[in-house]
Amino acid sequence: MAQTRTIEILVGAFMAAGIVALFFLAMHVSNLSATKGGGGYLLKARFDNVGSLKERAPVTIAGVRIGRVESISFDKGTYEALVTLRVERDYDNLPNDTFANVFTSGLLGEQYIALDPGGSTEYLHDGDTIGHTQSALVLEQMIGQFLYNKAGESSQ
Repeated sequence: MAQTRTIEILVGAFMAAGIVALFFLAMHVSNLSATKGGGGYLLKARFDNVGSLKERAPVTIAGVRIGRVESISFDKGTYEALVTLRVERDYDNLPNDTFANVFTSGLLGEQYIALDPGGSTEYLHDGDTIGHTQSALVLEQMIGQFLYNKAGESSQ
C-alpha cells in the first residue's frame, strides 16, 4: 500500500515537472520570455508598409539576432509606420548608412527586420533614425501586378 502511494506521488511530480517544462518551452518559442525594455539602445526606422511585423520580432544582421522590435506605431504626419528597434549594447558600431529591410522567414511567414550595414565611419547612436529602409513585400500586390502585366501582354 505504501509503495503504491509513493509511485503515485512520483508520477504526479513528474507530470507537474512536464507541464512546467512545456510552459517554459511555449514562452520561449513565442518570444514572450524576452523582457520588454531591457538593455540595449533604441533606433527608429520608417517604412511605407511593415506587413505583419509584430513587436518582439527579431532584428538581425547576417542572420544573427542582435535585438528585437520594441514598438510599431503610425506617424500621422508622414503616413508611415514608425518602428522602434532595441539593439543590444554589444552591437553599438552600426554605420549610420545602415539599410533596414522587412523580410519573411520560414513557412509560417514570420516577419523580421534585417539590417545591412553600410560603409560609413560614423555610427548610429541611441535614438537615431535609420534613413534607408525597404518595406515588406505584400504577396497580394505582387500577384495583382503580375496578373495586370499578363493581361496587358495578351491584349497587344
